[in-house]
Amino acid sequence: MQQILTQAFSVSLIRRFSRTAAAATVAFALSTAATPLAAQGLFSPAVTVDGAVITNYELQQRALFMGILRTPGNPEIEARKELINDRLKLAVLEEVGITVSDEDITAGMTELAGRANLSLNEFLTVLKQNGVDQETLRDFTRVGLGWRDYVGGRFLARARPTEAEIDRAMGQAGSGGVQVLLSELIVPLNAQNAAQVEDLTKQVAQLRSFDAFSSAATQYSAADSRNNGGRLPWMNLTKLPPQLQGVVLALKPGEVTEPLPLQGAVALFQMRDLREVTGSSLKIAAIEYASYFIPGGRSPEALAQGRKIADSLDSCDDLYGLAKDQDASLLDRKTLQPSEIPKDIAIELAKLDPNEISLTLTRNQDQTLMLLMLCGRTAELGEGESRETVANALTQQRVQSLESSFLQQLRADALIVEK
Repeated sequence: MQQILTQAFSVSLIRRFSRTAAAATVAFALSTAATPLAAQGLFSPAVTVDGAVITNYELQQRALFMGILRTPGNPEIEARKELINDRLKLAVLEEVGITVSDEDITAGMTELAGRANLSLNEFLTVLKQNGVDQETLRDFTRVGLGWRDYVGGRFLARARPTEAEIDRAMGQAGSGGVQVLLSELIVPLNAQNAAQVEDLTKQVAQLRSFDAFSSAATQYSAADSRNNGGRLPWMNLTKLPPQLQGVVLALKPGEVTEPLPLQGAVALFQMRDLREVTGSSLKIAAIEYASYFIPGGRSPEALAQGRKIADSLDSCDDLYGLAKDQDASLLDRKTLQPSEIPKDIAIELAKLDPNEISLTLTRNQDQTLMLLMLCGRTAELGEGESRETVANALTQQRVQSLESSFLQQLRADALIVEK
């Protein structure tokens, strides 16, 4: 694994893009400029939105820029969609008199560069090397900042939840709650690969693309979820370890946690979505789980033995029969408060229903495979996550929903002519 990590992640993602994407950039420019642009002209209108012109050059520039940002989807299609939205946004901003100062634009550009661990000058150099003009970044930032101010002023008051809604989201009313849709990447860590894992996880933490994170999880994650691109199903927030709940709630869709140290591994989680639900969502008071230890770590033989044992078990009680006449240290069954459970075990238990099994974790410096089984959870009503954190997460989700609906209405009302 160390060799793979060194080959694939020896430099930062965006710096690597600046070198390896050069050919793709040229190819894209040639393909988009070949027949349509030669006939229409690089600066000829490609789309008009209520009379506001989007040129072929702007489409090309935005597509290249979105490629550097690793925006999901086809760059040409997404660039056209985003530029149409930008024209609609600019019309609204002009109507209400919102402008963005040069100082704020520069600060916004600097913040964007910082997400790639680059200074603004370094980021502009990367853009230039890949054929993206500085004005493309300025236009992107100007619209984004102005629109953020407008959306906050128009929708924020409507989006704030009531005290009763916060109670329901926290499970204090006996029903309702918050569910999160996450992707995970868990990388084994040892003395030999520590530098490579640190480099990998720092770079993955900068990703905002769902596809890019999924690709990294498929290639590098040791969790079973790698077979699904790291994607986890919807889960109640209260199932997560207490120390992870606030971290996850602070994420916007697409954002990734900082690398989280575990025993013998490092974990990252990407927020895909968040929703309010009805039904029971109570705070977990205690979790009972059992661990059975199998020599051999994650070797094919140990994993095969683990799967065979898992298929033979119906409940945690069956483990006593399995461990009968064996060393007592091979079986460990505990009932602990969520905050007392080791973080890596707590994360795995969050994915399990009672009597389900995980074969992801190891102990003894990867020499021992842990068969982890959830025996049950004891729930109670309680404060759970802080009210402020939950309120902010609900507000953010609702603002995004209101903004999306508003943009759809603007598009429906606009006269959009595509050449």
